[in-house]
Amino acid sequence: SHIMSEYVRMTDTERDQIDQDAQIFMRTCADAIHQLRTEAHKGVQSAQVKEHRTAVLDFIEDYLKSVCKLYSEQRAIRIKRVLDKKRL
Repeated sequence: SHIMSEYVRMTDTERDQIDQDAQIFMRTCADAIHQLRTEAHKGVQSAQVKEHRTAVLDFIEDYLKSVCKLYSEQRAIRIKRVLDKKRL
């Protein structure tokens, strides 16, 4: 508890800014994956290379989805806490 008292708590404004930045970053990543998926097969003749690129992009997309889900869960907890505090 002594260590925690040395740190200043984040303000709601800072948390909101982090939320906004995170959403922008996740959207940017999703757009980049979509663009890579579109360009991944241009000029590639080998079925094996196409299959490999598709698998890699699927893996990256799944990872981004799991990160987004974790973020959404954490944000929901924060919102619930704020609402609970307002009710009291």
